[in-house]
Amino acid sequence: MDDDALLQLCCDAADAVPPALAGIDDLTPAGERPGQYAFDLVADAAVLEALAGSGLAVLSEESGLHGAGAAMVAVVDPVDGSTNASRGIPWYATSICVVDDVGPRVAVVDNLGQGVRYHAVRGAGAWRDGTPIAPSGCTRLASAVVGLSGFPRRHLGWAQFRALGAAALDLCAVAEGVLDAYCVGERAHLAPWDYLGAMLVCSEAGAVVGDLEGEDLVVATPETRRMVAAAATPALYGELAAAAGAARDAGARDAGARGAGARGARP
Repeated sequence: MDDDALLQLCCDAADAVPPALAGIDDLTPAGERPGQYAFDLVADAAVLEALAGSGLAVLSEESGLHGAGAAMVAVVDPVDGSTNASRGIPWYATSICVVDDVGPRVAVVDNLGQGVRYHAVRGAGAWRDGTPIAPSGCTRLASAVVGLSGFPRRHLGWAQFRALGAAALDLCAVAEGVLDAYCVGERAHLAPWDYLGAMLVCSEAGAVVGDLEGEDLVVATPETRRMVAAAATPALYGELAAAAGAARDAGARDAGARGAGARGARP
């Protein structure tokens, strides 16, 4: 299947979600596991139906792996930012990324709350609603507006921060220059369906994406979690990663000191 066909397939799958959700009134966490909403399952069913018969394996946050052994896998988050959706905050998305033996190949990230679509094709650029996008060009953390998932132990040196609640869209915001950078807190590891689609959008737009612990981000296994960060420029990414690493090291030292103090305390 060529890139155009894969992109159309991803668009069709993303297009299936809004009509499936249109009649849903149950916005409570009523899924089969903690944090899973009833509408997550409805969106998942719509995406799976749209991808059925395509020859792709599908790895979904909501229902796991389907069609193991296929040459390509569509990594899907049917509704990224479910809590935002449940509270009427228009910052939640469907994210679909087709991964082959080289890495992310085609991605679609649809902002369901605002009707905006991002897409990217490996080696061919990234777009918002058909218009090419590019990051801000910010090079200094002291000037940066940084999106956060979770919270670091200490201020990392940013000018301002935002905690928006949907990693796929937060990363796309870096790709188009709305945010200068994005970073997880030390306990806010992301799953591949959270970031792979937007990672391709970022990299094709010219932003830098990496794992703060140096791990490979291109994974398609449900149990894997990564400490994802992104920035408009290599210089900004390097400064952000260094600051986040220093914060983690300081936290580890503080925890060790507290442990030593507890061990030395009198009964």
